[in-house]
Amino acid sequence: MIATKGYAAQDPGTDLAPWNFERREVGPHDVQFEILFCGVCHSDLHQIKNDWFPGIFPMVPGHEIVGRVIKVGDHVKKFKVGDLAGTGCMVDSCQVCENCKQDLEQYCLEGNTQTYNGLERDGKTPTYGGYSNSIVVREEFVLHVSDKLNLAAVAPLLCAGITTYSPLRHWKVGKGHKLAVLGLGGLGHMAVKFGVAFGAEVTVLSTSPKKEEDAKKLGAHHFVVTTDPAQIKAARGTFDFILDTVSAEHDFNMYLSLLRTNGIHICVGVPPKPAEIAAFSLLGGRKSLAGSGIGGIAETQEMLDFCAENNIVSDIEMIDMKDIHNAYERMEKGDVRYRFVIDMATL
Repeated sequence: MIATKGYAAQDPGTDLAPWNFERREVGPHDVQFEILFCGVCHSDLHQIKNDWFPGIFPMVPGHEIVGRVIKVGDHVKKFKVGDLAGTGCMVDSCQVCENCKQDLEQYCLEGNTQTYNGLERDGKTPTYGGYSNSIVVREEFVLHVSDKLNLAAVAPLLCAGITTYSPLRHWKVGKGHKLAVLGLGGLGHMAVKFGVAFGAEVTVLSTSPKKEEDAKKLGAHHFVVTTDPAQIKAARGTFDFILDTVSAEHDFNMYLSLLRTNGIHICVGVPPKPAEIAAFSLLGGRKSLAGSGIGGIAETQEMLDFCAENNIVSDIEMIDMKDIHNAYERMEKGDVRYRFVIDMATL
């Protein structure tokens, strides 16, 4: 076993603190890499607090992981020692179901193996995430990372990036489309960057007038303050797509009114309570309410390559590991522009 240092929550009522644990030895098909940077996702906080479902404790969060390969298994073909590498929200899947065979491992019919707060394929060994100094991952779930970009700013692409890239690609959002990005946070700021890069006319929908300047700097063409009835009225029936990144409760019916006929409201945020949707909000205009998770491994690699070619990374604020709780508090207040990233050298 490989001795590993990390930060873990021992139970839902305790703060993250230093914790030593063991990773498996590098098998024939495994890649081990030293973790250099790990992004801080809002889901990290949700999961250590058991907001969504009972967690597996002790829990080491983190699924926006980048680093450098330090060991490879005998049968590994795609990586060598010294390569830059990344791992996102999943580290394995059944590999044989209908979805996995279509490069949709994120929708594995047997359930993919989450990077943390999950169980390995044996059904009993917990997975531990990127708030640690190294990780061992099956080769098929390790991603190549370009050396052209700021490595720390690449880390959030492994979740915030692919979570927004995947639905935009799936629905072929691009030139000639009017795209609204609901919420300008870790996910939303990446949605703006991708929407603009794909050629769509992008509008940011936000409750905060203060974010208009940032939205325009990110490339957004328009900005709508959603607490202003006049602006909402003017925006009705405007958009082909709404990419909804909000994880707080909000009125879906109001936002559905902003879609054009045949418009699609795509959910990637996860509010804590189920939404109430009036049937007439969908019937009046043959509108669709859809959802999307992360992307598969092939699509995630495609995204990373696209970002390297187009100089796209996340806007980040670097923190030390010891400052994670302050980062969580600020994240809950929306006080981050737009993703915290942990420098794992401070572990």
